Amino acid sequence: MEISSKKLASAIARVLDDKLAQDILILDISKVSTMSDYFVIASASSAPQVKGLTESTREKVKELFGRIPKGDENDKKNRWNLLDYGDVVVHIMHQEAREIYALEKFWNHALKITREDWEAESKEYGMYN
Repeated sequence: MEISSKKLASAIARVLDDKLAQDILILDISKVSTMSDYFVIASASSAPQVKGLTESTREKVKELFGRIPKGDENDKKNRWNLLDYGDVVVHIMHQEAREIYALEKFWNHALKITREDWEAESKEYGMYN
């Protein structure tokens, strides 16, 4: 299934939200980087939750869109896991790691996609729609 990178990022944000991820943010980095179009960043309160959110996201994106990550990175302690879908890169981070690495500050020149925008873009993918 062909899907725009914004819709994919929005659907991933919704999957993470349905699984109780915290502080979900989508950054449109397409105008400031050639590496990807969007970053989806989410926090978790524990290492098992980081791992669970990563697995849930991987499974749901495969189920919905038939896509598997081109890259899949995680540290052994599940403080920061990354799923790279090419046009969308997902960062699932323990709250403390997110504060330390401050991706939002590093990418502060990227456009933030509002929650209202990504919810509208992904309404058909919500668990409770």
